[in-house]
Amino acid sequence: MPTLSSFQRFTLVALRMLIGWHFLYEGFYKLMLPGWSRAGQPLAAWSAAGYLKAASGPLAPVLHAMAQSTRMMSAVDVIVPLGLLLVGLSLIAGLFTQAGCTGAALLLLIFYLSAIPTTGLPQPNTEGAYLLVNKNLIELAAVLVIASFRTGQIAGLDILRSARRPVTGVALPATSDR
Repeated sequence: MPTLSSFQRFTLVALRMLIGWHFLYEGFYKLMLPGWSRAGQPLAAWSAAGYLKAASGPLAPVLHAMAQSTRMMSAVDVIVPLGLLLVGLSLIAGLFTQAGCTGAALLLLIFYLSAIPTTGLPQPNTEGAYLLVNKNLIELAAVLVIASFRTGQIAGLDILRSARRPVTGVALPATSDR
């Protein structure tokens, strides 16, 4: 297998860190609400309820049911921002990168399947017009790329984790009883 050039390694790690930042900031922002507006008015706490109620894709029935349950919404409103935050930290630090990529892929797949763009027309509160391919699907493909190249082993704290693992399956030199 050919080795990656320095530029290829750099761009893969940069891609991982940019995606990590996107997840980290999304989680951080949701956790920091309620906050204050520039006018000094308190902002409402973040909730996934509006997103779940607006779902129109194949997952819509499940997401709508979740939005109707107060208990479920309490859990979702904590799990989603914490999941985003943890995925972001994992990808930025290159620590447990494969798990971070798995978490990112699952979240992005849920987001995509909650509202697959099928009209090709601009949607309210979104930029651009999408037909089947949107930002979630593109970011999912990018996450799969960084997972397939195991970028935590290129640059990240996963290098330190792998250095501490005991090596197995290595033959030791024979010793003599003389």
